[in-house]
Amino acid sequence: MTTKAATPRTATRAEYCVIACAEAWRGNGEVLASPMGAIPAIGARLARRTFSPDLLLTDGEALLVGPDGAPEGWLPYRQHLAMVTGGRRHVMMGASQIDRFGNQNISCIGDWRQPARQLLGVRGAPVNTLNNPTSYWIPRHSTRVFVDKVDMVSGVGYDSAAAAGPSATRYHRIPRVVTDLGVLDFDTPDHSMRLAALHPGVTAAQVREATGFALTVPTDVPYTREPSAEELRLIREVIDPEGLRDREVRAR
Repeated sequence: MTTKAATPRTATRAEYCVIACAEAWRGNGEVLASPMGAIPAIGARLARRTFSPDLLLTDGEALLVGPDGAPEGWLPYRQHLAMVTGGRRHVMMGASQIDRFGNQNISCIGDWRQPARQLLGVRGAPVNTLNNPTSYWIPRHSTRVFVDKVDMVSGVGYDSAAAAGPSATRYHRIPRVVTDLGVLDFDTPDHSMRLAALHPGVTAAQVREATGFALTVPTDVPYTREPSAEELRLIREVIDPEGLRDREVRAR
C-alpha cells in the first residue's frame, strides 16, 4: 500500500513571491483583481481561495473567472471602466523602469523624442494609476529597472500625482512593489520607496546593491511570511501544477 507524500513545507523563492503578491489583495473586499504575469495571477487566485474570497478575477479581456480559471460571468466593457474609474479595481502591473516615488515606465528607454529602445507605450498605465490602486511585479530586481528617474512616466508615481493636484490623488495609491528579492512600499513621510520585507535568503545589502537610488531601509526588516502547508498544496497541486512560477523566478 502506498500513501501520498505530504507537501514539503520548504518554499521556493518563486513561492515566496506568490505569497507576497497574494498579500497585495488582502482586505481588498469585492474588487476586481487584475494581475499581469504568471506569479501575480497565481497569487490572486491563491488570495481568492484563502483569505480574500470576495475578489473578482478576470481573464484580462471580457470574462470574470473563478479560482480554477473557469468562466463565471461576463464583464461588459462599460462595467469594467466603471470599476476602474471608481477605484474598485486593484491591478498588479509590470515595469521596465520604476523610480523612488513609484513612477513607472513601459514606454521607451532613452529620450522619448529619439529613444534607444521602443517598448509597449503608456497603454492604460495613467488611467490605472490615477483611478485605482496599482501594485507592481518585477521578476528581476536590478539597477536597470530601479532607476533614480524614469525615462518616461507611464504609470504615475506619488510625486507626479501630488504635482497634478487633488483630482490625481483621489484614488492614487501604490500598495506594494514585489520583486524576486523582497517587497517594497512607499510608507515614508515623502512617499519615497522603502524596503518593507525581504524574501528568506536575501539581505538588505543585496537589495541596496540592486537598486539605482538610495532606498529607505528600516533597522529591522521583516521577512516575507511563510506559506502554510495548505497554501503550498494549493500552489503546487491546484493552481500551478505546471510550475509556471519557477519559469518566471529562479533562485539566484
